Amino acid sequence: MATPPQASPSPNPDKSPITAAPTISPGTSRFISPNLQPDQIASPSIKNPIMLSPENGVKTGSPIPHLSTPPGPPVFTSPVRPAAVPFRTSPATPQPVAFSSGSSLPTSSPPHFSNGSVELQQQVPSALEESLPAGDIPCVLFSAHKVLKHKKLANVPSLGFGVLVSPERETSIGPQVIQRDPHRCHNCGAYSNLYSNILIGSGQWQCVICRNLNGSEGEYVASSKEELRNFPELSSPLVDFIQTGNKRPSYVPVTDSRTSAPVVLVIDECLDEPHLQHLQSSLHAFVDSLPLTTRIGIILYGRTVSVYDFSEDSIASADVIPGGTSPTQETLKGFIYGTGIYLSPMHASKEIAHVIFSSLRPYKLNVPEASRDRCLGTAVEVAMAIIQGPSVDMSRGVVKRPGGNSRIIVCAGGPNTYGPGSVPHSYTHPNYPHREKTALKWMEHLGREAHQHNIVVDVLCAGTCPVRVPLLQPLANSSGGVLVLHDDFGEAFGVNLQRASARAAGSHGLLEIRCSDDILVTQVVGPGEGAHIDTHETFKNDISLCIQMLSVEETQCFSISLENKHDIKSDYVFFQFAIQYSNVYQADIARVITIRLPTVDSVSAYLQSVQDEVAAVIIAKRTLLRAKSYSDAIDMQTTIDERVKDIALKFGSQVPKSKLYRFPKEISLLPELLFHLRRGPLLGSIVGHEDERSVLRNLFLNASFDLSLRMTAPRCLMHREGGTFEELPAYDLAMQSDTAVVLDHGTDVFIWLGAELAADEGRSASALAACRTLAEELTELRFPAPRILAFKEGSSQARYFVSRLIPAHKDPPYEQEARFPQLRTLTTEQRTKLKSSFIHFDDPSFCEWIRVLKVVPPEPI
Repeated sequence: MATPPQASPSPNPDKSPITAAPTISPGTSRFISPNLQPDQIASPSIKNPIMLSPENGVKTGSPIPHLSTPPGPPVFTSPVRPAAVPFRTSPATPQPVAFSSGSSLPTSSPPHFSNGSVELQQQVPSALEESLPAGDIPCVLFSAHKVLKHKKLANVPSLGFGVLVSPERETSIGPQVIQRDPHRCHNCGAYSNLYSNILIGSGQWQCVICRNLNGSEGEYVASSKEELRNFPELSSPLVDFIQTGNKRPSYVPVTDSRTSAPVVLVIDECLDEPHLQHLQSSLHAFVDSLPLTTRIGIILYGRTVSVYDFSEDSIASADVIPGGTSPTQETLKGFIYGTGIYLSPMHASKEIAHVIFSSLRPYKLNVPEASRDRCLGTAVEVAMAIIQGPSVDMSRGVVKRPGGNSRIIVCAGGPNTYGPGSVPHSYTHPNYPHREKTALKWMEHLGREAHQHNIVVDVLCAGTCPVRVPLLQPLANSSGGVLVLHDDFGEAFGVNLQRASARAAGSHGLLEIRCSDDILVTQVVGPGEGAHIDTHETFKNDISLCIQMLSVEETQCFSISLENKHDIKSDYVFFQFAIQYSNVYQADIARVITIRLPTVDSVSAYLQSVQDEVAAVIIAKRTLLRAKSYSDAIDMQTTIDERVKDIALKFGSQVPKSKLYRFPKEISLLPELLFHLRRGPLLGSIVGHEDERSVLRNLFLNASFDLSLRMTAPRCLMHREGGTFEELPAYDLAMQSDTAVVLDHGTDVFIWLGAELAADEGRSASALAACRTLAEELTELRFPAPRILAFKEGSSQARYFVSRLIPAHKDPPYEQEARFPQLRTLTTEQRTKLKSSFIHFDDPSFCEWIRVLKVVPPEPI
């Protein structure tokens, strides 16, 4: 990915931060925002920063190393090799921050001068600071809320230390919105924040990252600490600065229908009738769901590219160009500056869009699906040209450009086999390897070109014809989009079509990571790439790690791995994440998140602060980054085994008179989460086709915390009478014949009806309806939208459900009850019936697996 600028070379090549890999690769708030009391409103004696209104452009009201041979078991003496680069978007909401009457801001006394130098008094923690947890706000989730001082222990790679950053995740605690330029450290570029020491007499502030003393142009001069509370950046860990400096002459931000970012549908016309009927239904529902101001374009591709013209009333009319080669500039000019209208707002074109979709016809020639000519690459080139066409309105001498990223959504039913970026129909073609290599480079280049023009390309595939995922993935990845596979063009495809277009997508995203000098960034995983930005003209010693974000959306996050450079002497370490981007309203935003974590000597205190679920997701992303093929994935299963053994060895204790180790009780949930990862669809063999596994791995590496956690470990909910649900461990002991169970595994949600329940028509219908409602509520905002599959006990499809549950029926009764307490509520007859319902197979239970590793199973929580 990227290496931190100005970082000193490391003698250990394994320590080099992020390697350049393509991007093959939401969490609950623990921050409690105190309530604002009327008598605590800012004093009028200090000038309040201007809060941004919706008219200014922000919504208000937000809701609360590939190995050539299979490796041996890895020894964790150095961190897992660095690699590729994930992210998310939300409306910013101005909210006041509350203070208790006795709180004090992080300031210092007026300066005392000694030998001509400024001495800063040690800051006393404010009541607000102590109300902050030792780490997390919703968009920044650390794997632990404390940092070990000792380098040797802190850098044990099997456990590791890191943070998940979701730059645009919605958050109920803010952000505070400030319409002025931020104060930044003249030395390193860090932003002033609530932990900065302030000399209230002079307005000077000390940087928490490099300890440099900076001026504030008199802005922070105050008569008391209380006055400084009016500055949001000095009272909140999360603030949004709206840049008022106009870097673009004659530029005016606008959000009307002429400039809103368009959505262009690029549709495969080589579909058989059943697939086409499903697709038509999804497309009709899609245009009905679009806001009336959204501009839309419709392109079909097969052997040719058909661009539909919205200037014709009540008739489907298209201009057609050949698809065998990239369109020439002359051809494109004829389109863009001709008489046709190829992008039109929905309020003027909804009816004609319905006519166009109704006019689509199934493929007529007697050619197998995989052998049909599809010029997908040419079609995307044409779509990009239309988006870049006469969308610039030069009237009144003002340049108006679309807000946020434009979108191209490809609806594909087969591989790209014709024109640029294509491969031969058959793998047996004598020139196939060379053609494939050329096509991969071309597709990645096309995606990068789209990104440079603020265009995101999403590829939604469906049907039974293999689409050759490795060729389409670079197009989506390098543009900041996603590739999703569907069984058909039906419900899940239609929902994803709508959600893909509705994602708020900012542009020109840049993530800056700054840490205390004690901390080193060793790896970043997510949808971005290293940004080589020279800031030395502005800041003397800016060694921040800069990442260019390929998209700016809510549905993604970055996983950042961290290490101690040396033993830490200070009581706290600081982390600052700055996200700069243009939002959909073309307002330039700088979101600044500053976190302070305490340091500890005690290993137990550190382990108690570890967040098992966050740690598991970070470990999973580091592991999946190396699983580029099925054989790699099998190797990574061994890596998981070695990781668990190493954590027990380094942080656990040895059982007396035994070779077994006890896993540390403070992180007893972690091994089970990693066991789910090991046997699940990301690393295991549950998903049969490598294309499907590849897509899942790519989605996971860029996914938000919530989705990543569910893809790692499923969530099991049992239906109870009255429509309530009980959350249970994801064990096969939940398969009780008189119940219904919902299993949420991120990209798939399964509803399982026990045979006894299914035999009762009334009860089963009621339970199924309740389960469907729950599944829809759980995944209402998820992208991609998951498949929701329902089936009965004993059916062939039930294997999807069973394979995702830990086979705990093999464990002795006392262990079953300890880990699955709900068993105690069953009668002897019910337990006997449950036991007899299981079929023997070789998969180990969690307890069997961990004992093979010479580790005692951790006590359940």
